[in-house]
Amino acid sequence: MTQLSEHEIIRRQTLTELEQLGINPYPAETFEINDTSKQIAELYQQNTAAYDGKTISIAGRIMSKRIMGSASFAVLQDSQGRIQLYISRDELCPAEDKTFYNTVFKKLIDLGDFVGITGYVFRTKTGEISIHVQSLRLLSKSLKPLPVVKEKEGELFDAVTDPELRYRQRYVDLNINPASKEVFIKRTKLVNSIREYLNAKEYLEVETPILQPIYGGAAARPFKTHHNTLDMPLYLRIANELYLKRLIVGGFDGVYEFSKDFRNEGMDRTHNPEFTQMELYVAYKDYYWMMDLVEEMVEKVAIDVNGTTEVQVGQHVINFKRPWKRYTMFEAIKEYTGVDISEMDEAQLRLTAHDLKVTIDHTMGKGKIIDEIFGEHVEPKLIQPTFITDYPLEMSPLAKKHRNRPGLVERFEAICNAKELCNSFSELNDPIDQRKRFEEQVELGKRGDEEAMVLDEDFLRALEYGMPPTAGLGIGIDRLSMIMTNSHSIQDVLFFPQMKPERFD
Repeated sequence: MTQLSEHEIIRRQTLTELEQLGINPYPAETFEINDTSKQIAELYQQNTAAYDGKTISIAGRIMSKRIMGSASFAVLQDSQGRIQLYISRDELCPAEDKTFYNTVFKKLIDLGDFVGITGYVFRTKTGEISIHVQSLRLLSKSLKPLPVVKEKEGELFDAVTDPELRYRQRYVDLNINPASKEVFIKRTKLVNSIREYLNAKEYLEVETPILQPIYGGAAARPFKTHHNTLDMPLYLRIANELYLKRLIVGGFDGVYEFSKDFRNEGMDRTHNPEFTQMELYVAYKDYYWMMDLVEEMVEKVAIDVNGTTEVQVGQHVINFKRPWKRYTMFEAIKEYTGVDISEMDEAQLRLTAHDLKVTIDHTMGKGKIIDEIFGEHVEPKLIQPTFITDYPLEMSPLAKKHRNRPGLVERFEAICNAKELCNSFSELNDPIDQRKRFEEQVELGKRGDEEAMVLDEDFLRALEYGMPPTAGLGIGIDRLSMIMTNSHSIQDVLFFPQMKPERFD
């Protein structure tokens, strides 16, 4: 246990005093609530008569107190917001014994304590909607003081911004930074919007394994563990693609999953080792059809979350209104570098990368080099939502060969605010071609590529039973949340981002 601060020592002494007065600081009971701070503020503003004769029962944290002799004001914060309380000593303690007000409320109830109160709504002389407290009960004692946040005229102007505190102690951040809470409310709206859209099309939401004997479905390095009973290695999934496609083989026409995926890679403002994707697979469709779906779905998400297709992201206003701009990958590279790489072999690509000052190494094949050129010179310049289509075959071992353009595959990525938002293929359903692609990935792994895919015999067997033409999509929920909430870091949209462990000694 860490050494207690002076404030924490005082609060523990307060705890003892409450117990000596016969007050349980952690009572085991239900406190019935019939209203919230937000509902009271909105309804009372519209119709004061709605609260005539109504007894309000509300609970939350005490966030501030102003002791004024025989009467006091306090601010209570519940899950919906804040509301002012008016506490009269003579009404709270109608009998001769004023101990509860003079000792308990004034001295022993601290900021951050949870209380349950009953009373009625009124307006103060200054016009502020408040609750006149008729009874007050301590529901939970706070032994650590919340950070002090300066407030003026009801507005926070010195909210806690220290990322170490905000990310590591999210429970504190959510209490003192209303903007943080709003981010996560919007994130839930975003997920619900996507789910509503897909359910309306009668696609089936499913669950697939997180612990997998063979990782696959993406180019990434996995986390590895060991199952003792089976005495075998297992991997946290890097993607759920191959399992969802097995379900298409099994006869479903449309399946999707909000999946927690894990990649044992670097961390930065757009990468966390644990992240959320929504993957969708629809039979008898292709990547052209999927582009139209993505435009329609994300436009809906923007409206559902923010009420408009235009979203402020940093210094940019991003507009998700359809249609979005479309480039092939080679067109985009030529547009932003002036170099046409469409007919280059690996040796020529290496020279071009050198000329464009793009760092590559000996483990990279043709596809990786093209990806590095694109990532260095094109992606950072794509702010408005843009589809990049028709990737080189070497970059996409799970995508179907392009129907008209040899050496390419039917794949697109949507890029927005200089980062990949989603990835989609006309899915490869030729088991012979898929085996060859896996074998090529194995060779890249032998060259030192730690992100190369491995060969999955069971998935190949599934394809041999036959998979219909299928369009697949993976969309990053965390990155989409960053954009829709104007958040700079992925850590801002994860309740509990990965961080180095604290030292408590």
